Amino acid sequence: MTAPHRRRRLTALSAGTLAILTLLTTSCSSTGGKPDNTGGAMAAGSADTPRATIAMITHGVPGNAFWDVVRRGAETAAAKDNIELRYSSDPQAPNQVNLVQSAVDSKVDGIAVTLAKPEAMAAGVRAALDAGIPVVGLNSGFDSWQALGVQQYFGQDEKIAGQAAGKRLADEGAHRVLCVVHEQGNISLESRCAGITETLTGGTVEILNVNSQDMPAVEAALTAKLQQDPSIDHIATLDSSIAHIAVQSKATAGSDATIVTFGADPELVKEIKNGDVAWANDQQPFLQGYLAVDSLWLYLNNRNTIGGGQAVLTGPSFIDKSNVDAVAEYATNGTR
Repeated sequence: MTAPHRRRRLTALSAGTLAILTLLTTSCSSTGGKPDNTGGAMAAGSADTPRATIAMITHGVPGNAFWDVVRRGAETAAAKDNIELRYSSDPQAPNQVNLVQSAVDSKVDGIAVTLAKPEAMAAGVRAALDAGIPVVGLNSGFDSWQALGVQQYFGQDEKIAGQAAGKRLADEGAHRVLCVVHEQGNISLESRCAGITETLTGGTVEILNVNSQDMPAVEAALTAKLQQDPSIDHIATLDSSIAHIAVQSKATAGSDATIVTFGADPELVKEIKNGDVAWANDQQPFLQGYLAVDSLWLYLNNRNTIGGGQAVLTGPSFIDKSNVDAVAEYATNGTR
């Protein structure tokens, strides 16, 4: 790997980033930095800056635990920054574009958006930029945000995250991995499976496409696959909600496959503790939501940008039995 390529992969931590981390720390309650009991948000006072309106538009499925944490991070930053946060989501890209256009039409001060399907989202991003509205990306679109003109990005390099998972699976002796893609066409999910395939030396990866908007159908498809192919020794789900379904499908099918996943939530923490799930590759969704909103506040009030033109990486990091207790309380409170 060349030096310029390595630099492209690294996060450039500016003084603005350090300021955000300081704010994140000092906004905790006086109980040693632990979350308070107000829905997992951290105790914070509003900034003495003009009231601003920021729209966050994601491709998340309503009620999904992962996106609930992203939203909670965004709300925490908004409360601290004297910001009115308008959160909306739709898993269908055309509908997500319409939500972006509605935000533009309502003349919000900034937009944070996910880019799971960047080609489809290009028109919405361009409409915002043409209206003079700053746009930051989060969670998905690592390989596309700069080309779309988005000024900052907060998330993980999904290919690197997949490669890290694939290497760990190889080290653990995986031979036949079923990679479950719960939203077909989502470039971030496809990159994770591609990364696993690239680094799973001595093993093979098969992709199973399912629709996370129909969980009974997900369970049926996964159960059927495990019954048809007992050679599958590992199941890699790309969202903790799908991992929960995999636990049920594994039991129904009588499979011995090991389950690993991306993302974490309180139920997953329990599943790691009791051995139903071996480990999770965590991209810190609370941090993604928090930094996306806080970065727009910094830009609106000081013209600060974070990352020096590069993505600010929030993962990957692994959660397993060796460290799950350290994050359990935060997952329960909704900040991990």
